[in-house]
Amino acid sequence: MKDKIFGVLQRVGRSFMLPIALLPVAGLLLGIGSSFTNETMLAAYGLNSVIHPGTLIYTILDVMSQTGNAVFNNLALLFAMGVAIGMARKEKEVAALSGAVAYIIMNTAIQAMINAAGGVEAMPANSTTTMLGITTLQMGVFGGIVVGLGVAALHNKFYKIELPQVLAFFGGTRFVPIVSSIVYLVVGIAMFYIWPVVQNGIAALGALVLASGYAGTFIYGLLERALIPFGLHHVFYMPFWQTAVGGTAIIDGVTVTGAQNIFFAELASKSTTVFSVSATRFMAGKFPFMMFGLPGAALAMYQCAKPEKKKAAGGLLLSAALTAFLTGITEPLEFTFIFVALPMYAVHCVLAGLSFMLMHILNVGVGMTFSGGLIDLVLFGVMQGNAKTHWVWVVVVGAVYFVLYYIIFRFMISKFDYKTPGRD
Repeated sequence: MKDKIFGVLQRVGRSFMLPIALLPVAGLLLGIGSSFTNETMLAAYGLNSVIHPGTLIYTILDVMSQTGNAVFNNLALLFAMGVAIGMARKEKEVAALSGAVAYIIMNTAIQAMINAAGGVEAMPANSTTTMLGITTLQMGVFGGIVVGLGVAALHNKFYKIELPQVLAFFGGTRFVPIVSSIVYLVVGIAMFYIWPVVQNGIAALGALVLASGYAGTFIYGLLERALIPFGLHHVFYMPFWQTAVGGTAIIDGVTVTGAQNIFFAELASKSTTVFSVSATRFMAGKFPFMMFGLPGAALAMYQCAKPEKKKAAGGLLLSAALTAFLTGITEPLEFTFIFVALPMYAVHCVLAGLSFMLMHILNVGVGMTFSGGLIDLVLFGVMQGNAKTHWVWVVVVGAVYFVLYYIIFRFMISKFDYKTPGRD
């Protein structure tokens, strides 16, 4: 029984590789494009006279940003299709189509329920998103995985079904998208009632974080990582970044709320001598584990790969590590091990929490546009000066994190035989 479960988990893990392979390139496009089309950043560095709407370079960067973002915005759909393909025994193209149809049906059902309940305005803040033009609940890749696994099970059960002669046209593989649509219509209605309860519970943790000092910063960092597979990290961190939950400050006579808004207001102010750590505590912790820790994990996974598979694994891991280092987009790396080595991801979440706490303790005042990579570190740390940001601690702690991640990941992969890239 144990071997059977383990075998299924291995297949699930392998099914993630298809959509994951897209992420490094998409991450680089998004990271570089969005950083150099950000109005606040361009204004802060006097680049808006060179890079602005209408110029060729801005257009190129905007295209990069939007095309990269398209992959991440539709990541759940890609997982719905990829998991269905990976878990289907035969007729995989039918499973892919059924996964896409079921995902659209589920989210359309959720949209109909949202509209019936009074629209987006009646929903909790930050609980909804738009996917393929459909207003739905913020479920992240978890929603796609739920669809992919369910559709694969339906596909494997029904793709050879024989119906009565009068309905024979709808038998076999044609029956799979039909039954998937019916099932996920019901799932969508159920999710409308279930998922907001989960979201509200996560949002309520914000009060605990604010009231707990350094320990609260640790909890913030841990939960921000732990919630990524469920798409709930946006519900959790966005109030800190954009509302009074993350703090209120008066800058140049103007009241500013939200950690990220406070940081950018201080960035634009000529009177800022030191960036407010009470605001950057919700951002600075990303840099050590994103730029240094996860690349160390990538090196460990590469060295643990089987000799005959190192070349293929190395290509994936190198591009994913480079994406994390440059842009702070870590999903390409995290999704290579999160579902095949859950305890390893749990360790990663703890280390992420410690990273946030250490940056808070060391008064690191580096902010970011959206993630913690080299681009943001240079723009909002190095170029602001160490006296204002204490950015040097990012490199010091980061170097330790590279070694720590490498040792821990290599030990756990070897000890527990986790099927990370190149070991399946």
